[in-house]
Amino acid sequence: MASVRQILHIDMNAFYAACHSANDPRQYAHRPIAVAGNPETRHGVIVTASYEARARGVRTTMTVPQALRICPELILIRPDFSLYRSYSRKVFDIVRRFTPLVEIVSIDECYADVTGSRQFGDSVQIANTIQDTILEELKLPCSIGVADCKFFAKMGSNLKKPLGIIYIGQDNFRRVLWPLPVGEMHGVGEQTAKKLWSMNIRTIGQLAACDANRLRTAFGVRGVFLKAMACGQDERAVSNERKPAKSVGHSVTLPEDVATLEALQRILLNLADQVGRRARKHQAVGRSVAITIRYANRNTITRRTTMPYATDLTEHIYQYAKMLLQSNWQMNRPVRLLGVALCDLAAKDTAKTSIQTELFGADDLKAEFTHMQKLKKLTKVTDTLRNRFGEDIIIRGRMLEPDVSNALRNHRTRGTSLQTDQLFEKEE
Repeated sequence: MASVRQILHIDMNAFYAACHSANDPRQYAHRPIAVAGNPETRHGVIVTASYEARARGVRTTMTVPQALRICPELILIRPDFSLYRSYSRKVFDIVRRFTPLVEIVSIDECYADVTGSRQFGDSVQIANTIQDTILEELKLPCSIGVADCKFFAKMGSNLKKPLGIIYIGQDNFRRVLWPLPVGEMHGVGEQTAKKLWSMNIRTIGQLAACDANRLRTAFGVRGVFLKAMACGQDERAVSNERKPAKSVGHSVTLPEDVATLEALQRILLNLADQVGRRARKHQAVGRSVAITIRYANRNTITRRTTMPYATDLTEHIYQYAKMLLQSNWQMNRPVRLLGVALCDLAAKDTAKTSIQTELFGADDLKAEFTHMQKLKKLTKVTDTLRNRFGEDIIIRGRMLEPDVSNALRNHRTRGTSLQTDQLFEKEE
Protein backbone atom coordinates (compact mmCIF):
# COMPACT_ATOMS: atom_id res chain seq x y z
CA MET A 1 0.00 0.00 0.00
CA ALA A 2 1.43 3.34 -1.04
CA SER A 3 2.09 5.77 1.79
CA VAL A 4 0.01 8.95 2.01
CA ARG A 5 1.85 11.88 0.48
CA GLN A 6 3.37 14.39 2.89
CA ILE A 7 3.73 17.84 1.35
CA LEU A 8 4.91 21.08 2.90
CA HIS A 9 4.38 24.62 1.69
CA ILE A 10 7.03 26.95 3.09
CA ASP A 11 6.03 30.62 2.96
CA MET A 12 8.49 33.24 4.21
CA ASN A 13 6.94 35.90 6.46
CA ALA A 14 7.28 39.58 5.40
CA PHE A 15 10.24 38.34 3.39
CA TYR A 16 11.73 41.53 1.97
CA ALA A 17 11.50 43.35 5.32
CA ALA A 18 12.79 40.28 7.18
CA CYS A 19 15.85 40.10 4.88
CA HIS A 20 16.83 43.65 5.82
CA SER A 21 16.33 42.90 9.52
CA ALA A 22 18.47 39.77 9.25
CA ASN A 23 21.17 41.53 7.25
CA ASP A 24 21.37 44.60 9.50
CA PRO A 25 19.72 43.71 12.82
CA ARG A 26 21.15 46.67 14.75
CA GLN A 27 19.38 49.09 12.45
CA TYR A 28 16.20 47.25 11.52
CA ALA A 29 15.39 44.28 13.78
CA HIS A 30 12.18 44.56 15.86
CA ARG A 31 11.40 48.00 14.41
CA PRO A 32 8.60 49.25 12.13
CA ILE A 33 10.19 49.05 8.69
CA ALA A 34 8.79 48.92 5.18
CA VAL A 35 10.27 48.23 1.78
CA ALA A 36 9.08 50.84 -0.70
CA GLY A 37 10.06 52.42 -3.96
CA ASN A 38 11.01 56.03 -4.52
CA PRO A 39 8.53 58.23 -2.59
CA GLU A 40 8.73 60.80 -5.40
CA THR A 41 7.55 58.34 -8.07
CA ARG A 42 4.53 56.15 -8.62
CA HIS A 43 6.65 53.34 -7.26
CA GLY A 44 6.27 55.06 -3.89
CA VAL A 45 4.04 52.36 -2.46
CA ILE A 46 4.64 49.89 0.34
CA VAL A 47 5.87 46.58 -1.08
CA THR A 48 6.00 44.82 2.27
CA ALA A 49 6.16 45.83 5.91
CA SER A 50 7.51 44.23 9.07
CA TYR A 51 5.01 42.87 11.56
CA GLU A 52 5.92 45.75 13.90
CA ALA A 53 4.82 48.15 11.16
CA ARG A 54 1.69 46.13 10.43
CA ALA A 55 0.73 46.33 14.09
CA ARG A 56 0.67 50.11 13.65
CA GLY A 57 -1.63 49.87 10.63
CA VAL A 58 0.85 49.88 7.72
CA ARG A 59 -0.33 47.71 4.84
CA THR A 60 1.01 46.57 1.47
CA THR A 61 0.04 48.82 -1.50
CA MET A 62 -0.39 51.88 0.73
CA THR A 63 1.35 54.92 -0.65
CA VAL A 64 4.38 56.07 1.29
CA PRO A 65 2.66 59.28 2.48
CA GLN A 66 -0.33 57.26 3.73
CA ALA A 67 1.95 54.88 5.63
CA LEU A 68 3.92 57.75 7.20
CA ARG A 69 0.73 59.46 8.38
CA ILE A 70 -0.32 56.26 10.14
CA CYS A 71 3.16 55.45 11.44
CA PRO A 72 5.46 58.53 11.55
CA GLU A 73 8.33 56.46 12.94
CA LEU A 74 8.23 54.07 9.97
CA ILE A 75 11.68 53.34 8.52
CA LEU A 76 11.59 53.20 4.72
CA ILE A 77 14.03 51.00 2.78
CA ARG A 78 14.61 50.88 -0.96
CA PRO A 79 14.24 47.40 -2.54
CA ASP A 80 17.39 45.28 -2.82
CA PHE A 81 16.61 42.25 -4.96
CA SER A 82 20.20 41.09 -4.90
CA LEU A 83 19.86 40.71 -1.11
CA TYR A 84 16.49 38.96 -1.43
CA ARG A 85 17.76 36.50 -4.02
CA SER A 86 20.78 35.70 -1.86
CA TYR A 87 18.61 34.85 1.15
CA SER A 88 16.11 33.01 -1.06
CA ARG A 89 18.80 30.65 -2.35
CA LYS A 90 19.89 29.93 1.23
CA VAL A 91 16.31 29.19 2.31
CA PHE A 92 15.77 26.70 -0.51
CA ASP A 93 19.15 25.08 0.17
CA ILE A 94 18.03 24.45 3.76
CA VAL A 95 14.79 22.85 2.58
CA ARG A 96 16.76 20.62 0.18
CA ARG A 97 18.61 19.13 3.16
CA PHE A 98 15.40 17.26 3.91
CA THR A 99 14.23 16.33 0.41
CA PRO A 100 15.37 16.82 -3.19
CA LEU A 101 11.73 17.34 -4.23
CA VAL A 102 11.58 21.12 -3.79
CA GLU A 103 9.41 23.15 -6.17
CA ILE A 104 10.17 26.87 -6.18
CA VAL A 105 7.02 28.92 -6.65
CA SER A 106 8.44 32.41 -6.11
CA ILE A 107 11.35 34.11 -4.41
CA ASP A 108 9.78 33.52 -0.98
CA GLU A 109 7.82 30.27 -1.19
CA CYS A 110 8.20 26.66 -2.21
CA TYR A 111 6.62 23.22 -1.96
CA ALA A 112 8.52 20.25 -0.57
CA ASP A 113 7.50 16.60 -0.81
CA VAL A 114 8.83 14.89 2.33
CA THR A 115 7.01 11.57 1.85
CA GLY A 116 10.34 9.77 1.56
CA SER A 117 12.07 11.69 4.35
CA ARG A 118 10.94 9.65 7.33
CA GLN A 119 14.48 9.55 8.71
CA PHE A 120 13.89 13.14 9.83
CA GLY A 121 10.59 12.35 11.56
CA ASP A 122 6.99 12.73 10.49
CA SER A 123 5.87 15.66 8.32
CA VAL A 124 5.01 17.96 11.23
CA GLN A 125 8.36 17.25 12.88
CA ILE A 126 10.16 18.00 9.62
CA ALA A 127 8.22 21.25 9.29
CA ASN A 128 9.25 22.27 12.80
CA THR A 129 12.88 21.44 12.09
CA ILE A 130 12.89 23.41 8.83
CA GLN A 131 11.24 26.40 10.49
CA ASP A 132 13.70 26.33 13.41
CA THR A 133 16.71 25.91 11.11
CA ILE A 134 15.76 28.82 8.85
CA LEU A 135 15.17 31.02 11.90
CA GLU A 136 18.40 29.97 13.63
CA GLU A 137 20.72 30.12 10.62
CA LEU A 138 19.20 32.98 8.63
CA LYS A 139 17.14 34.87 11.25
CA LEU A 140 14.13 34.66 8.92
CA PRO A 141 10.61 33.64 10.02
CA CYS A 142 8.39 31.39 7.91
CA SER A 143 5.02 29.68 8.09
CA ILE A 144 4.52 26.10 6.89
CA GLY A 145 1.44 24.26 5.78
CA VAL A 146 1.59 20.46 6.22
CA ALA A 147 -0.80 18.36 4.14
CA ASP A 148 -1.34 15.43 1.80
CA CYS A 149 -1.74 17.68 -1.26
CA LYS A 150 -0.40 20.97 -2.55
CA PHE A 151 -3.66 22.89 -2.20
CA PHE A 152 -4.10 22.07 1.50
CA ALA A 153 -0.42 22.85 2.17
CA LYS A 154 -0.74 26.26 0.52
CA MET A 155 -3.90 27.05 2.45
CA GLY A 156 -2.26 25.95 5.68
CA SER A 157 0.74 28.24 5.36
CA ASN A 158 -1.61 31.21 4.93
CA LEU A 159 -3.66 30.57 8.06
CA LYS A 160 -1.14 31.52 10.73
CA LYS A 161 1.58 34.13 10.34
CA PRO A 162 4.26 34.65 11.43
CA LEU A 163 5.94 31.41 12.47
CA GLY A 164 2.90 29.18 12.13
CA ILE A 165 2.71 25.48 11.37
CA ILE A 166 -0.71 24.03 10.51
CA TYR A 167 -1.63 20.51 9.44
CA ILE A 168 -4.55 20.03 7.05
CA GLY A 169 -5.50 16.55 5.87
CA GLN A 170 -8.45 14.43 4.82
CA ASP A 171 -9.46 14.07 8.45
CA ASN A 172 -9.84 17.77 9.25
CA PHE A 173 -10.06 19.90 6.09
CA ARG A 174 -13.85 20.20 6.25
CA ARG A 175 -13.63 21.61 9.76
CA VAL A 176 -10.64 23.88 9.07
CA LEU A 177 -11.28 25.15 5.55
CA TRP A 178 -14.93 24.88 4.69
CA PRO A 179 -16.17 27.64 7.08
CA LEU A 180 -13.71 30.16 5.53
CA PRO A 181 -15.00 32.86 3.14
CA VAL A 182 -14.59 31.74 -0.45
CA GLY A 183 -12.49 34.84 -1.13
CA GLU A 184 -9.77 33.44 1.14
CA MET A 185 -9.38 30.34 -1.00
CA HIS A 186 -6.12 30.06 -2.92
CA GLY A 187 -6.87 30.54 -6.61
CA VAL A 188 -9.98 32.65 -6.08
CA GLY A 189 -9.34 36.25 -7.07
CA GLU A 190 -11.44 39.30 -6.35
CA GLN A 191 -13.60 39.05 -9.47
CA THR A 192 -14.17 35.31 -9.07
CA ALA A 193 -15.14 35.84 -5.43
CA LYS A 194 -17.66 38.50 -6.43
CA LYS A 195 -19.23 36.21 -9.00
CA LEU A 196 -19.39 33.33 -6.53
CA TRP A 197 -21.12 35.60 -4.01
CA SER A 198 -23.64 36.58 -6.68
CA MET A 199 -24.34 32.84 -7.02
CA ASN A 200 -24.90 32.67 -3.23
CA ILE A 201 -21.65 30.75 -2.74
CA ARG A 202 -20.09 32.45 0.28
CA THR A 203 -17.82 29.83 1.87
CA ILE A 204 -15.33 27.24 0.66
CA GLY A 205 -17.71 24.55 1.92
CA GLN A 206 -20.53 25.91 -0.23
CA LEU A 207 -18.20 25.87 -3.23
CA ALA A 208 -17.31 22.25 -2.50
CA ALA A 209 -21.01 21.35 -2.36
CA CYS A 210 -21.96 23.26 -5.52
CA ASP A 211 -23.03 21.32 -8.60
CA ALA A 212 -20.08 20.90 -10.98
CA ASN A 213 -22.18 21.68 -14.05
CA ARG A 214 -23.30 24.97 -12.54
CA LEU A 215 -19.68 25.94 -11.89
CA ARG A 216 -18.65 24.85 -15.37
CA THR A 217 -21.36 27.05 -16.89
CA ALA A 218 -20.22 30.04 -14.84
CA PHE A 219 -16.42 29.62 -14.99
CA GLY A 220 -15.61 26.92 -17.53
CA VAL A 221 -13.19 24.16 -16.55
CA ARG A 222 -11.67 26.45 -13.92
CA GLY A 223 -14.89 26.23 -11.91
CA VAL A 224 -14.65 22.43 -11.82
CA PHE A 225 -11.00 22.70 -10.82
CA LEU A 226 -11.81 24.99 -7.89
CA LYS A 227 -14.50 22.57 -6.68
CA ALA A 228 -12.00 19.70 -6.81
CA MET A 229 -9.50 21.72 -4.76
CA ALA A 230 -12.13 22.57 -2.17
CA CYS A 231 -12.90 18.84 -1.88
CA GLY A 232 -9.24 17.93 -1.45
CA GLN A 233 -8.97 16.26 -4.85
CA ASP A 234 -5.50 17.47 -5.75
CA GLU A 235 -3.13 14.96 -7.31
CA ARG A 236 -0.58 17.53 -8.53
CA ALA A 237 2.96 16.37 -7.88
CA VAL A 238 5.76 18.43 -6.38
CA SER A 239 8.35 18.82 -9.14
CA ASN A 240 11.92 19.96 -8.73
CA GLU A 241 12.32 20.45 -12.47
CA ARG A 242 12.48 24.01 -13.72
CA LYS A 243 9.39 24.68 -15.77
CA PRO A 244 10.21 26.30 -19.10
CA ALA A 245 9.04 29.88 -19.24
CA LYS A 246 6.40 30.70 -21.83
CA SER A 247 7.44 34.32 -22.01
CA VAL A 248 10.00 36.80 -20.70
CA GLY A 249 8.87 40.34 -20.07
CA HIS A 250 9.66 43.63 -18.39
CA SER A 251 7.56 46.71 -17.73
CA VAL A 252 8.21 50.10 -16.21
CA THR A 253 5.83 52.51 -14.50
CA LEU A 254 6.83 56.04 -15.42
CA PRO A 255 7.25 58.78 -12.77
CA GLU A 256 5.73 61.26 -15.21
CA ASP A 257 3.36 60.59 -18.08
CA VAL A 258 5.16 60.37 -21.43
CA ALA A 259 3.53 61.57 -24.63
CA THR A 260 6.31 61.75 -27.24
CA LEU A 261 7.24 58.97 -29.62
CA GLU A 262 10.98 59.56 -29.19
CA ALA A 263 10.82 59.11 -25.40
CA LEU A 264 8.59 56.04 -25.65
CA GLN A 265 10.94 54.43 -28.15
CA ARG A 266 13.89 55.01 -25.84
CA ILE A 267 11.98 53.27 -23.03
CA LEU A 268 11.10 50.41 -25.41
CA LEU A 269 14.78 49.96 -26.22
CA ASN A 270 15.72 49.62 -22.54
CA LEU A 271 12.88 47.13 -22.06
CA ALA A 272 13.85 45.11 -25.16
CA ASP A 273 17.46 45.13 -24.00
CA GLN A 274 16.66 43.43 -20.71
CA VAL A 275 14.12 41.06 -22.26
CA GLY A 276 16.77 39.91 -24.74
CA ARG A 277 19.34 39.53 -21.98
CA ARG A 278 17.07 37.27 -19.94
CA ALA A 279 16.06 35.20 -22.95
CA ARG A 280 19.69 34.59 -23.89
CA LYS A 281 20.55 33.59 -20.32
CA HIS A 282 17.78 31.00 -20.56
CA GLN A 283 19.08 29.81 -23.93
CA ALA A 284 15.57 30.52 -25.22
CA VAL A 285 14.19 32.21 -28.30
CA GLY A 286 10.72 33.59 -28.91
CA ARG A 287 8.47 33.76 -31.94
CA SER A 288 6.20 36.61 -30.79
CA VAL A 289 6.63 40.07 -29.30
CA ALA A 290 3.99 41.79 -27.17
CA ILE A 291 3.76 45.29 -25.77
CA THR A 292 1.59 46.68 -22.99
CA ILE A 293 0.54 50.31 -22.94
CA ARG A 294 -1.20 51.81 -19.92
CA TYR A 295 -2.47 55.34 -20.41
CA ALA A 296 -2.70 58.07 -17.79
CA ASN A 297 -6.36 57.19 -17.15
CA ARG A 298 -5.26 53.58 -16.43
CA ASN A 299 -6.81 52.17 -19.60
CA THR A 300 -4.51 49.33 -20.64
CA ILE A 301 -4.03 47.61 -23.98
CA THR A 302 -1.82 44.66 -24.96
CA ARG A 303 -0.85 44.03 -28.55
CA ARG A 304 1.11 41.13 -30.00
CA THR A 305 2.69 40.17 -33.30
CA THR A 306 4.37 37.04 -34.64
CA MET A 307 7.82 37.30 -36.20
CA PRO A 308 8.96 35.31 -39.25
CA TYR A 309 11.54 33.44 -37.16
CA ALA A 310 12.33 32.84 -33.50
CA THR A 311 14.92 35.17 -32.00
CA ASP A 312 16.61 36.30 -28.81
CA LEU A 313 18.29 39.38 -30.29
CA THR A 314 17.52 42.73 -28.70
CA GLU A 315 17.43 44.46 -32.09
CA HIS A 316 14.69 42.17 -33.38
CA ILE A 317 12.64 42.45 -30.18
CA TYR A 318 12.96 46.23 -30.27
CA GLN A 319 12.06 46.58 -33.95
CA TYR A 320 8.84 44.59 -33.60
CA ALA A 321 7.95 46.30 -30.31
CA LYS A 322 8.46 49.67 -32.01
CA MET A 323 6.20 48.63 -34.89
CA LEU A 324 3.50 47.65 -32.39
CA LEU A 325 3.85 50.96 -30.57
CA GLN A 326 3.65 53.03 -33.74
CA SER A 327 0.55 51.22 -34.97
CA ASN A 328 -1.33 51.06 -31.66
CA TRP A 329 -0.35 54.08 -29.56
CA GLN A 330 -2.76 56.97 -29.81
CA MET A 331 -0.47 59.81 -30.82
CA ASN A 332 0.26 62.36 -28.07
CA ARG A 333 -1.86 60.44 -25.54
CA PRO A 334 0.08 60.32 -22.22
CA VAL A 335 1.44 56.90 -21.25
CA ARG A 336 1.89 55.82 -17.63
CA LEU A 337 3.30 52.29 -18.08
CA LEU A 338 5.07 50.51 -20.92
CA GLY A 339 5.95 46.83 -21.17
CA VAL A 340 7.65 44.47 -23.62
CA ALA A 341 7.54 40.66 -23.65
CA LEU A 342 9.08 37.95 -25.82
CA CYS A 343 6.51 35.16 -26.10
CA ASP A 344 6.11 31.63 -27.46
CA LEU A 345 9.50 30.68 -26.07
CA ALA A 346 11.35 27.53 -27.09
CA ALA A 347 14.78 26.12 -26.37
CA LYS A 348 17.31 27.77 -28.63
CA ASP A 349 18.79 24.49 -29.82
CA THR A 350 15.40 23.16 -30.98
CA ALA A 351 13.65 26.26 -32.35
CA LYS A 352 13.61 27.38 -35.96
CA THR A 353 15.74 30.50 -36.01
CA SER A 354 16.58 30.57 -39.70
CA ILE A 355 15.16 33.13 -42.09
CA GLN A 356 12.25 31.97 -44.20
CA THR A 357 13.59 32.11 -47.74
CA GLU A 358 10.23 32.87 -49.29
CA LEU A 359 10.25 36.26 -47.60
CA PHE A 360 13.25 37.55 -49.51
CA GLY A 361 14.85 37.55 -52.94
CA ALA A 362 18.30 35.97 -53.28
CA ASP A 363 20.25 39.20 -52.74
CA ASP A 364 18.02 40.37 -49.89
CA LEU A 365 18.24 36.97 -48.25
CA LYS A 366 22.03 36.99 -48.37
CA ALA A 367 22.20 40.50 -46.93
CA GLU A 368 19.73 39.71 -44.16
CA PHE A 369 21.56 36.50 -43.26
CA THR A 370 24.90 38.32 -43.13
CA HIS A 371 23.42 41.07 -40.95
CA MET A 372 21.94 38.51 -38.54
CA GLN A 373 25.24 36.67 -38.19
CA LYS A 374 27.00 39.94 -37.36
CA LEU A 375 24.34 40.77 -34.78
CA LYS A 376 24.74 37.36 -33.14
CA LYS A 377 28.54 37.72 -32.91
CA LEU A 378 28.29 41.27 -31.56
CA THR A 379 25.65 40.25 -29.03
CA LYS A 380 27.79 37.36 -27.79
CA VAL A 381 30.70 39.72 -27.18
CA THR A 382 28.62 42.38 -25.43
CA ASP A 383 26.83 39.78 -23.26
CA THR A 384 30.20 38.40 -22.14
CA LEU A 385 31.40 41.86 -21.17
CA ARG A 386 28.18 42.75 -19.35
CA ASN A 387 28.14 39.44 -17.48
CA ARG A 388 31.64 40.13 -16.24
CA PHE A 389 31.67 43.88 -15.65
CA GLY A 390 28.02 44.86 -15.22
CA GLU A 391 25.09 45.95 -17.35
CA ASP A 392 26.39 49.47 -18.00
CA ILE A 393 29.87 48.53 -19.22
CA ILE A 394 28.69 48.61 -22.83
CA ILE A 395 25.31 49.83 -24.02
CA ARG A 396 23.78 51.24 -27.18
CA GLY A 397 24.22 54.95 -27.77
CA ARG A 398 20.47 55.56 -27.68
CA MET A 399 20.46 54.24 -24.11
CA LEU A 400 22.95 56.83 -22.83
CA GLU A 401 20.37 59.57 -22.39
CA PRO A 402 18.97 59.97 -18.85
CA ASP A 403 15.73 58.03 -18.52
CA VAL A 404 13.80 56.29 -15.74
CA SER A 405 13.92 53.07 -17.77
CA ASN A 406 17.70 52.99 -17.36
CA ALA A 407 16.97 51.59 -13.89
CA LEU A 408 15.97 48.32 -15.56
CA ARG A 409 19.67 47.53 -15.82
CA ASN A 410 20.07 47.75 -12.04
CA HIS A 411 19.30 44.18 -10.99
CA ARG A 412 19.80 45.06 -7.34
CA THR A 413 16.77 47.32 -7.20
CA ARG A 414 14.65 45.78 -9.97
CA GLY A 415 12.70 42.55 -9.69
CA THR A 416 9.54 40.85 -8.48
CA SER A 417 8.79 37.90 -6.25
CA LEU A 418 7.75 35.86 -9.30
CA GLN A 419 10.99 36.35 -11.24
CA THR A 420 12.57 33.08 -10.14
CA ASP A 421 14.95 32.60 -13.08
CA GLN A 422 17.81 34.39 -11.35
CA LEU A 423 17.50 32.13 -8.30
CA PHE A 424 19.12 29.37 -10.37
CA GLU A 425 22.10 31.55 -11.33
CA LYS A 426 25.35 31.84 -9.43
CA GLU A 427 25.49 34.03 -6.33
CA GLU A 428 25.90 37.67 -7.29
